[in-house]
Amino acid sequence: MTLWIVVPIVLLLLVIVMILSSSLHFHFRLCRVGKDDRVEFDVTTLFGLLKYHYELPKVIYAGIERGVRVKMERSGLAPVRSEQDKEGDIDKETVDNWLDSIKKMLKATRYFKKWFKKTASHVHITKLDWSTDFSLEDAALTATAAGALWGLKWSLAGWLSQWMRMEQGPRLFVKPVFEDNFSFSSELVCTGKVSIAYMLYAGVGLLRRISKETGGLRQWKALLSKSRAAKGHHSS
Repeated sequence: MTLWIVVPIVLLLLVIVMILSSSLHFHFRLCRVGKDDRVEFDVTTLFGLLKYHYELPKVIYAGIERGVRVKMERSGLAPVRSEQDKEGDIDKETVDNWLDSIKKMLKATRYFKKWFKKTASHVHITKLDWSTDFSLEDAALTATAAGALWGLKWSLAGWLSQWMRMEQGPRLFVKPVFEDNFSFSSELVCTGKVSIAYMLYAGVGLLRRISKETGGLRQWKALLSKSRAAKGHHSS
């Protein structure tokens, strides 16, 4: 009987150790060539046992009222493969709802910005590549825009390095194309990782900060319920 008790406990401890010693790896890719857009996001954890792939194969501007129409495709291996597609519009109302939810989260969490900054500092960026080729039809205008784009890219990379840990310097490229036709192509690739153990620790810390704020748990519950209702509405 002792053996039947010890073996499950040892296996459970091994699983816990494996989970705590693993990291969540992510890979983000944004590509635009002409009028074609593509956004991909991969998440892998538990030493490759859990994998998820999110993809926006098309981003279409549908006018001022409807905003941007996107189609999300999701596939995963956990270990059973699942597929789910979602399509919807990102308009002014959607953005306003997001901003309103963020304001409520900040209000419902004690020192949320401090928690977020500390959590983000444990995210390791292992690769950041961003290349852009473009032509504005006019050579002088293209050269001026190239300089401005260089400054913008380095500013964004510097801002990111203040929040997260950059394990290697970013590789940023701007290639002005001096031709008579307008052209634009850009590719952004970012990979990184974060410890599962720290994510669990940060989650407990966030819950602790929420519980200390008056009505925090109630407000977060309402926000999560609203988010689930919105997802159900878009998928129907």
